[in-house]
Formats: sequence, C-alpha cells, structure tokens
Amino acid sequence: MSSSSAALKLDLHTHYYPESYFERIRELPSEFSFARSPSGQTIITYRGARFFGVTPAMTDVARRLADMDRVGIDVEVVSLSTPNIFFADAQHQPEIARMVNDAYAELIAKHPTRFKGFASIPMDNADAAIAELHRAIDELKLNGVILLSNIGGRPLTSPEYRAFFAEANRMKLCILLHPMLPANADPFREYVLGPIVGFMFDTTLAVARMCFDGMLKEFPDIRWIVAHLGGAVPYLIERMDNGWRDFPECRAKIDELPSVYLKRLYYDTVNFNPHTLMMVREMIGANRMVMGSDYPHLLGSIDRAVSSIESLDIPAEEKRQIFEGTALSILNNIQRL
Repeated sequence: MSSSSAALKLDLHTHYYPESYFERIRELPSEFSFARSPSGQTIITYRGARFFGVTPAMTDVARRLADMDRVGIDVEVVSLSTPNIFFADAQHQPEIARMVNDAYAELIAKHPTRFKGFASIPMDNADAAIAELHRAIDELKLNGVILLSNIGGRPLTSPEYRAFFAEANRMKLCILLHPMLPANADPFREYVLGPIVGFMFDTTLAVARMCFDGMLKEFPDIRWIVAHLGGAVPYLIERMDNGWRDFPECRAKIDELPSVYLKRLYYDTVNFNPHTLMMVREMIGANRMVMGSDYPHLLGSIDRAVSSIESLDIPAEEKRQIFEGTALSILNNIQRL
C-alpha cells in the first residue's frame, strides 16, 4: 500500500461468538444463564441481573461483513467478550478455549483479508494457559490475546498468573485488556450499571494495580491495549502520580511516576466522545491509540467508531496512525495487509 493511498481501518475491539460457545454456557452450570428481557430479547444474566443481550450479528458473519463494508472497516480483530471462558471452572476452561480459538482460526481462514483474532486463554489452569498461548500464537497464528480485568474475582496481579505474564513478555504479546464486572458486583445490579459503570471501574482498578504492583515495569514488552479508552485511567493519571509522590507503599515496587508506565500502554477508541478522544490524544499521543467499535454490543457503535476519528481536528497522518499504523505495529503475526 503506497503512502498516498487511504488508510486501512482496523477494528481491534469487536466481539464474535461461535454458536458452540453459547451452547456451552447453556450446558455448564454457572452464575451466567440465558433469559428474556422485558422487550423479549434473548439475554445472558449474571446472578439474575442483565449482563448482555444476544444480537444476530454476534454469530452471523454475513451480517458482520455487510456492516463492515457499510462503514468502511477493512479488518476486524475479533475476540470473545466478558465473561470470556471464565464462566467455567479450571477443568473446563482449556476445552472451551481450544474450541473458541479453533473457531476463530476457521473464520480467518475463510476470510483472511477481513478478520484477525485475539485468543482466549484458560488462566485458571496454569499449564494449560501457557500451552494454549503457544498453540494459539505459534500454530493457529492468532494475533494476540484477550484477558479480563479480573479472573473470577482474582486480580491479574495474583502470583498464580505471573508465569503466564513472564512468557507473554518474552513473546512480546499483544493483550486486549477487557473489563469484567467488579469482584463485588452487587452495587451494579440495577439499571444495567455493571456494563455502564462497573466495567469502567474494574478496568481502571486493574491497570492501577498492575502499575503500582510493578507488573508494567517487570514486563515492559507486553503490548497492552486498554479497552474503552482506558476506562478512567487517563482522567486519573495525575491522581495516580500524586499517590506515588505522597504514599511510600505506592513507590515500593516502581521507581518512576505511574504516568511513565501508563503512557506506554495503548488505548482503544471505544468512547466516541470527541472531547475525550482529543484529551487522550493530547495526553498520550495518537501513536498509542487504536480504533475500536465494541460491535455488536449495544454500548458500542460500528458507525461512530469510524466517524468519531474521521471528524477529529487532527492531522491526516494521526488519523492513519489510529486507523492502522499503531495496530500493525503491535499485533502478533501481522504483516502489512
């Protein structure tokens, strides 16, 4: 592609669900179950509260391609959203991860110029987690991993996950950090506050923990993409820096201001507010931003994913960076498309 041609548009935050995945949620007893909303929509609930609604585009590839073509998205990097495979226990997670990752590899093989994929990893089975990481990246040639902001209520800083992150760092792994409901989800049960507010809260908590715990320092080669424009991370960078200055425990494991580490992360654009997008661009830089839509979930927008970037008053080269440049520089197993 010549430098004068239009930028490719890569969507790095978009979710695709094989039918077999929904079948496993139906089959395995867990805190997640299927129900009907007041409007008659099929929904998945968590402890009886609405979690997300099931839409045809979640499983319909033809509809997905039509929507991509309509708005001008060239490539989607699909991933399995919350609850990912963590509705299941450690015994069942490896099998479900293999099933989903194989389905993604099949989708990419059928449409190699339109789809890439982030693998799901059975984090609660340590040996299987590293084995599936290598199978997904080395054999299936997927393009990174999706992890949730907590794994069954446990933070990503838990010691049992350290070996996985050491290997991820060695591989220069691209990881999409996607929110999960906070470990104490009770305050978020009404008004769909879990996805609206709880997700942003838990993303922010996960990143702050990883920063102060020294994970971002210890594993600098992991390419983290923080979903939803970082939750509240950009808004709280100054406060976290002040915490490092004021409290000895916040300096115990890191020797630089949190902002130094947080500005090395990548942030997807699933926010769509022009003022907020410009804030992150000015604070962190367009070269740390990647386009995302959260398609086909209701809180996302495949239309605004593109238009929100195109309408920004920034140089064309920065828009190209957000649409394709950063993505092509951080995804695994990617060549120029």
